[in-house]
Amino acid sequence: MTSARNDQSVAAQSGERLTLPDEEGLLSLYYDGGRLPSPSGGFLMVLGVQPEVEGSGSVYLECTSSSLRYRMSVPKATRAERKKVRDLIDEGGDPECPRHRGQLLTRIRHDFACPKCGVRYAKAK
Repeated sequence: MTSARNDQSVAAQSGERLTLPDEEGLLSLYYDGGRLPSPSGGFLMVLGVQPEVEGSGSVYLECTSSSLRYRMSVPKATRAERKKVRDLIDEGGDPECPRHRGQLLTRIRHDFACPKCGVRYAKAK
């Protein structure tokens, strides 16, 4: 039987990204722009954001004290969030991410997506 510490070192050596134990709590901190505490001590810094095919996103993080890398899954947009963005686009305004205050959405191919969470919100016209 292996311990959690051995599992983390094996994952770090093989290049895998670990999942975080309290993703929902960390997501709310991330949306608010707060510092993300690491499960192994220290804080997490963002390495990159990747939009997923089904509309969700992934945020890749690294611990500042242990250099372990983590992947945080960001759920895809709800109907209410997509409608809010579409209404803003129809009014001629600049679409903003409903989850990150003040963050403008960017065009990624045929979609509007948030560069901070990777979530796709609407089709670009």
